[in-house]
Amino acid sequence: MPFTLCLNTSTIKPQPMLEKIRLAAEAGFAGIELWINDVYEYVGQGGEVRDIEKAIADCGLIVPCAIAARFWGEAEGLEYPLVLDEIKRRMEMAARLGSPYLVATPPREPCDVVRLTARYKDLLEIGRQVGVKPTFEYISFFRSVGHLAQAWQIVQDVDDTDATLILDAFHTYNGGATLEDLRPIPIERISHYHIDDAAPDKPLGQQTDPDRVMLGDGVIDLAAEIALLREKGYDGTVSLELFNKDLWARDPREVLKTGIERMRQLLEQ
Repeated sequence: MPFTLCLNTSTIKPQPMLEKIRLAAEAGFAGIELWINDVYEYVGQGGEVRDIEKAIADCGLIVPCAIAARFWGEAEGLEYPLVLDEIKRRMEMAARLGSPYLVATPPREPCDVVRLTARYKDLLEIGRQVGVKPTFEYISFFRSVGHLAQAWQIVQDVDDTDATLILDAFHTYNGGATLEDLRPIPIERISHYHIDDAAPDKPLGQQTDPDRVMLGDGVIDLAAEIALLREKGYDGTVSLELFNKDLWARDPREVLKTGIERMRQLLEQ
């Protein structure tokens, strides 16, 4: 079966919420990956969650994943239960929007990995109550869990069949991982896949979100990574996820047209 092509709305971040949904469908994407903060902002400006639900349904899109649960790894003392309450609300919002997953982002600074693993287990327990799975994320320019192998180790150590990780081509590359780090991860532990490319004019390990570039304009061997995923049997959801200000300044229709064409070239062979 082919991959399911989705759009992470960060790729066209300046567009209004409902326009992002419409543009994704118009471009031919089958799914849209939403940011909970964008949903909050839309509601804060007078919109209703049901408007978003209706737009998704009217466009025939799925929501493969929602973003994000943060601060759960670094919260201290009485702050921790408050953070968990907010994460539960975010999971409930993700569930309402039809997403099976909420991304769980690690701390920016170094942390106790044993404690982080225990706290990820707390998120998994909340997720079972809500019906949404928190999926572990590695961030290559964070100082806690920046490498694919570190994230996979945490997912194994938590010893929970609901534990998964979300793959990201940019973070895999920028964190210094190789295909050999990806090879042992079972496909049932992969929740979703972010596809993006890395700037050709900046060294590996020194890039951050704005350095993501359009597929094919960077230095990541995406074809090799996709070939390995296909060999492993992964044929799930894949989102185009860019944070590039130059692309934000362009006509979003042209950005999405280029993006989905290049995704198809890579993924639908």
